[in-house]
Amino acid sequence: MLNISNLKNIISWILYIIIAIIIALLIRYFFVTPTVVKNVSMKPTLIENNRLILNRAFRTFHKEPQRFQIVTFEAPSNYNTPNYEMDINDVVAKYNNEPKGIFRKFIYYVLEINKVSYIKRVIGLPGEHLKIYDGKVYINDELLTEDYLANNIYTTSGNGIYTDVIIPDGYVFVMGDNRPQSSDSRKFGCIPIEKIESSVSFRFWPLNVFGKVH
Repeated sequence: MLNISNLKNIISWILYIIIAIIIALLIRYFFVTPTVVKNVSMKPTLIENNRLILNRAFRTFHKEPQRFQIVTFEAPSNYNTPNYEMDINDVVAKYNNEPKGIFRKFIYYVLEINKVSYIKRVIGLPGEHLKIYDGKVYINDELLTEDYLANNIYTTSGNGIYTDVIIPDGYVFVMGDNRPQSSDSRKFGCIPIEKIESSVSFRFWPLNVFGKVH
């Protein structure tokens, strides 16, 4: 049988474990978290199985995104919508599947169960006119220099319809560096800044490319 002393020890350990889990969740949600690259849309900058540290302070302190910054964001609900169902005049991504209720929101946003996130590069900022033409990107009619792209990469429509847009306030236009194999704002529209979860801080694996990601 358990005596009072043993019972107190067990309860203490349970409380320690609960507190440790809560602290870990708070750090993960508000400050930093590791992640693994799972697709090819950011090649050659990021490749599959790269391990990254994400800076969640971007969301916590409501920082404004910067051009060329690599960010993660909640995948929009219209990421796979056929072009004939898209509205060329409605240039913002849609989020129609948000969970209802505190518990479901906790599961989705904090534990991130069944939540899909994308990692892309910020290309266009609020209020700017972005146009894709002749394999290049233009911001307010000025050619955008993109040194991070591979030499043989050209920017086309990417099977999307949003190639000439005025980016609304509170939104950004994002694209993957591997333009032919990236589902991004060309396809689903501009991303609300409030849906950006984090910025990429640095890569810690593999060791031969350890360091800040540009």
